[in-house]
Amino acid sequence: MNVLIFGPNGSGKGTQGAIVQKKYNLPHIESGVIFRENIKGGTELGMKAKKFIDSGDLVPDDITIPMILDRLKRDDCKNGWLLDGFPRNLEQAKALNKALDEAGMNLDYVIEIVLDREIAKKRIMGRRLCENDNNHPNNIYIDAIKPEEKDGEFVCRVCGGALSARADDQDETAINKRHDIYYDANNGTLAAVEFFKNLSKENNGSPKVIELDGGPGVKEVSEELMSKIN
Repeated sequence: MNVLIFGPNGSGKGTQGAIVQKKYNLPHIESGVIFRENIKGGTELGMKAKKFIDSGDLVPDDITIPMILDRLKRDDCKNGWLLDGFPRNLEQAKALNKALDEAGMNLDYVIEIVLDREIAKKRIMGRRLCENDNNHPNNIYIDAIKPEEKDGEFVCRVCGGALSARADDQDETAINKRHDIYYDANNGTLAAVEFFKNLSKENNGSPKVIELDGGPGVKEVSEELMSKIN
C-alpha cells in the first residue's frame, strides 16, 4: 500500500501518519530525512543538494525526485510506504507522478487533512511543553487537551508540571511562510492535492482520495481515517 499524506502544519498530519504507519507496518518516508541521509552519506545527489541548501536555495526537483525514488525502491518499502512532506507544489506533484509511473509504482491512497488556516496557526502557537514529560499533550487552543489553570498560570493537565512554549512555535513569520506555501491553491501544496484529486477522477478513483476534517480530536480523525482505508 503506497500512500501520500497532506496537511498543513498544525493539522495533526504527523500523528495520523504515524497511526497509519504503525497499523499497516509502512516505513514513514519524510523528505527532510532523505536529504539529511544523502548529505551525511556523501552520495552524489546529497552533495549536489548540499550546495543548494547551504546557499539557502530550494533543491531542484531533478535532484529531489531521484533521491525520493531511490528511497522508495529500498527493501523496507517492498510492501508499501507512506510519503510525507513531498510534493510541496504543483510542479513537484506532476514530476513525482511521472517518476512513479516510469518506475512502475502505483499510488494507492492520497490522504488530505483539511483545516482552516487560522485554526492551524493557533494550534501551533497553542502547543505547550510539560517540564516533566514532553509527551503530555497540552494546547491552550484545543479544549480536549487544554492545560489546567493554577494561580493564574497554565499547568500540565496530566501532571500539574510547569509549561513552556517552543520558540519556533511562537514565530508567526515562519509559520505564515510555511502556510503560504501549503495554502496556495494555484501553485502550492493545495494545488498538488488538487492534481491528485483530478488524477483520481480520470482513473476511476485511483488513487483513492481520503479527505478528513482535521477539526475534531486525534481519536475522531484517526477513526474516520481507518474506516476509509480498506
